[in-house]
Amino acid sequence: MIAIAFVALATLSLGALAYAILEPRMQVEKNARNRLGQYKQSEGDAQAKRVARDRLQEVAKRRRTIQNSLDEFDTKQKAKYQSTRNLPIDRRIAQAGLKLSMRGFVIGSVVLGFATAFVSFVLGFPAFLALGCGVVGGFGLPRWILGYLRKRRQKKFIEEFANSIDVIVRGIRSGLPLNDTLRMVATETPEPVRSEFARVVEALQMGLSMPEAVERLYQNMPTAETNFFAIVVSIQSQAGGNLGEALSNLSKILRERKRMQAKIQAMSMEAKASGAIIGALPFIVAVLVYLTSPNYISVLFNTTAGNLVLAGSGVWMATGIIVMRNMINFDF
Repeated sequence: MIAIAFVALATLSLGALAYAILEPRMQVEKNARNRLGQYKQSEGDAQAKRVARDRLQEVAKRRRTIQNSLDEFDTKQKAKYQSTRNLPIDRRIAQAGLKLSMRGFVIGSVVLGFATAFVSFVLGFPAFLALGCGVVGGFGLPRWILGYLRKRRQKKFIEEFANSIDVIVRGIRSGLPLNDTLRMVATETPEPVRSEFARVVEALQMGLSMPEAVERLYQNMPTAETNFFAIVVSIQSQAGGNLGEALSNLSKILRERKRMQAKIQAMSMEAKASGAIIGALPFIVAVLVYLTSPNYISVLFNTTAGNLVLAGSGVWMATGIIVMRNMINFDF
């Protein structure tokens, strides 16, 4: 037992001595490992922070690029809208499809103004009223007729535009280039689509790019449909992609848009009929009263107070008609 206790105590003493000698080195190695781990962790955190910062910078840069592109696109759209809204008379004549020069339009306006003033004077209107009718007939009536013909031509163009896009889509899917499909539309579609696409083909033959040539289509026919078509072609030429699929989707959108317009027109016909009846009712009543009792209503025409009443009634009547018209008309 004494030998066993001696061996145990000797072993314990050697172990304690070895621990006392090796423990500082072990502590140094442990501290070194801890410092190395902390360094690696801090380096990893710094790398993660750099990656996150680079990612945020890339996202911010992409966001700025997209925002600049959208701002540039919005500026172009506003400039395009202003350029198509305030048009000179010669451009309106061209958009109406008339073979008329600016000189001919001016001569026709002057002749129409003198004719209106002469007819008003012959009918017994006062001189100042006949002069006002001449001014309206010379300046307002020709521009109204021109605007009516322009809108009618745009309506005919919109009715055939979706079919023309379908022709382009079928040509592209069959393997034809876009230029050839535009030539097909310029030769096989009815007017006014044929003449407008013929101008696009002429612009391409003159050396303009496809987006610039299609942009001229919108300038000659300023409608939302041609604007959509120009945007699709411009984006495809810059970013690539399946043009046939994009134009096919555009054709579906245009047909749905046309269907929605027809639905809105049908739903608003009751309000339009009511507005027309209400607007025509005072004139109908005045004619009937004049036919039955001319002396009763002649006070409005033969006295100053009656003329003032007629003028005020006309102003309020025009205001009511304008309000009703704005309530039942919709922009598409």
